Amino acid sequence: MRPSSRPRRHLAGLVVPALLAMGCTSPPSPQDTKGSRAASSRAAAPNDNLPQVARDPREARLAEIAMVLLSEKHLLRRPIDDKLSKEAFVRYLEEVDGPKLFLLQQHVTALSAYSDRMDDELRAGDLVLARKGSALAASRRALVAKMVAELLASPFDFNVAQEIELDPKKLAFCRNEEELRERWRGVLKLQVLERIQQMEQLLEAKDSKKTKPDDAAAAAIALKDIPTTPEGREEKARKELATVHETRFTRDATVEPLEPASQFLNAITSAYDPHTQYLAPADKENFDISISGTVEGIGALLGEKDHYVVVQELVPGGAAWQEGQLEAGDLIVSVAQQGKAAVDVTDMPVDKVVKMIRGPKGSVVTLTVKKPEGEIESISIKRDLVKIEAAYARGAVLDTGAKSTPVGYVYLPGFYGDIGRPNQAAERNATDDVRALLAQFAKRKLGGVIIDLRGNGGGLLSHARDISGLFIEKGPIVQARGSDGMVEVLADEDPSVTYSGNVVVLVDRFSASASEILAGALQDYERAVIVGTGPTHGKGTVQGVVELDRIAQTQEQNSLGVFKLTVQQYFRVNGASTQWKGIVPDVVLPDPASFVESGERELPHSIPWTKVAPLDHVRLPHQWNLSALVAASRDRVKTHPTLSRVDAFAKLARQRREDTREPTDRATWLAERKRDKEALDAADPKHKEQKPRFTVNIVADPAATVASQDKKLRTRIDAWKDDLARDAWVEEAMHVLGDMTAKR
Repeated sequence: MRPSSRPRRHLAGLVVPALLAMGCTSPPSPQDTKGSRAASSRAAAPNDNLPQVARDPREARLAEIAMVLLSEKHLLRRPIDDKLSKEAFVRYLEEVDGPKLFLLQQHVTALSAYSDRMDDELRAGDLVLARKGSALAASRRALVAKMVAELLASPFDFNVAQEIELDPKKLAFCRNEEELRERWRGVLKLQVLERIQQMEQLLEAKDSKKTKPDDAAAAAIALKDIPTTPEGREEKARKELATVHETRFTRDATVEPLEPASQFLNAITSAYDPHTQYLAPADKENFDISISGTVEGIGALLGEKDHYVVVQELVPGGAAWQEGQLEAGDLIVSVAQQGKAAVDVTDMPVDKVVKMIRGPKGSVVTLTVKKPEGEIESISIKRDLVKIEAAYARGAVLDTGAKSTPVGYVYLPGFYGDIGRPNQAAERNATDDVRALLAQFAKRKLGGVIIDLRGNGGGLLSHARDISGLFIEKGPIVQARGSDGMVEVLADEDPSVTYSGNVVVLVDRFSASASEILAGALQDYERAVIVGTGPTHGKGTVQGVVELDRIAQTQEQNSLGVFKLTVQQYFRVNGASTQWKGIVPDVVLPDPASFVESGERELPHSIPWTKVAPLDHVRLPHQWNLSALVAASRDRVKTHPTLSRVDAFAKLARQRREDTREPTDRATWLAERKRDKEALDAADPKHKEQKPRFTVNIVADPAATVASQDKKLRTRIDAWKDDLARDAWVEEAMHVLGDMTAKR
């Protein structure tokens, strides 16, 4: 195999090795067949009489490439054998029917005959299980669709004492159709109860002259359409649900050609680790958008409403927003490409409609829409590059007033940047945006900077390195080890420092990957104090994105998509991996999401923690005392009106989450709802209802020009500022910055 001459690229918070030009025609290595039947001598396929969907011509090539990538290029180089096949089959069943609402035990038994054959089918390039599983799922969806329609056609009896289990892991597959019918009856009764409750909450809110109902979902129900009798409300709820389920089953009946193979391959990859994944062409496009923060299209957010795809929102500054005719609430009836006939999109999956509407900048798409008042209009829109502003960094100056010094604040939702799409100019990137904000903060000589990485799931590794370099002169940032044992060091080689003042990095359990690299590097250099609600996510593996069309030299109409492949594990400057353990904050605050099961350690087949030799690095001098910072923060938290109540609320929420059984008789259901609501309301810190604790002045807001013209965007920005001003965790980070300065 000859390595690619193309330069390295960094993707998904991770280093992408030179895999793009690898050949995939070499025979499997000896370890591929160890412990598994060879393809030529495997036993005859089970005679189960299960139907099959048509075989996609790309299936064999995908299987061939997957064999080489997984067995030769994955970090673990795990053999593709019977053991792996049995583990993958468990995941495959979850893909086909995770909720256990479609298949019967007899179907699971029939499919289980393939549980140790997935490796053989992959090796042979003949994914029989994928095609049979897809056909079986389709036939079962059609049968269940009729069952659901029948159940919703008659009133439910809410006086029967009954409970249903909501956690599918605690359920067995139903033994027969009658059991399945009763399971669906319980699910539908619960859904009807919830819809009735929404209507009644809205009526109560009206009668008590509240401006908002307790349940925000009820706001979507028009008061004039709510029946006056309990029987009428029950009937309305059933009819609405019937439409919802009918539409969902109709949309799910459309199966993309590569969907069966995709389910099969991702069951295989899940047995390697949680982050190795096959992305079919449509999924690959969405992945590119999430990394770059841009998409070529019309700038409209779409959703589903009954049989239609509905325009939920227009992106300010986007093509549709500038054209001016398309509006939120419009129902899309058909889509026409430039110079071609319109295609009816009624009951079509929203992802497919989105793909039809996207297209090259400068091209024209025509949408036929049904307006809320019933009029039908055709709207032609010239596509443009749409920037998704929510994906970009945003800066502000925070000021508590009194005698404190204002501080800078950078909210970074991800490490975004150009991913090298052909014939497209470089787009915005996280490093340049953060550098610009830090330069303004340095010029203003503020009292420090908060880098908010809460909820930041990662992105491009190169930007984690480069943003780290904005705070230090030079030095290693992260090291990565591959399956061959070789260690690669990614270092900051730029001696310039954009910001030299005190820094607090704010993290939570959802900060992952590239976020952990940045936080870990600044912690190892003692360049910043890490403040957070506990250990971060703990994702310390490196994925390379392999473009399969480059390997197979396929045309766009026969696109194979990409493989996201775990190829390395990365380590901090101090030699410790962030895998499983994450970054432990220097100053720990109460965690409002402690009841949520999250973290790499919780994921099946996640790669264990390990370490390598530390790298030489110079800890930067500072005058703050960490023990004093921790003690001062602990004292403030004890008396804080929000933070002091978080743990008690999280404990109650955890107890409620662990109770996965729900009654479906109305009296018991209402009593339990009332009890839970009262308990949670009593413990809820209600931090968003607290008075603003500091002022927020946005700096260099990328949407400022558009905001001056768009009322909705101004409203969203104002809401963001208002939420931030009440954020108790940011407030405490400001206090920590003040203590860091006071100790100098």
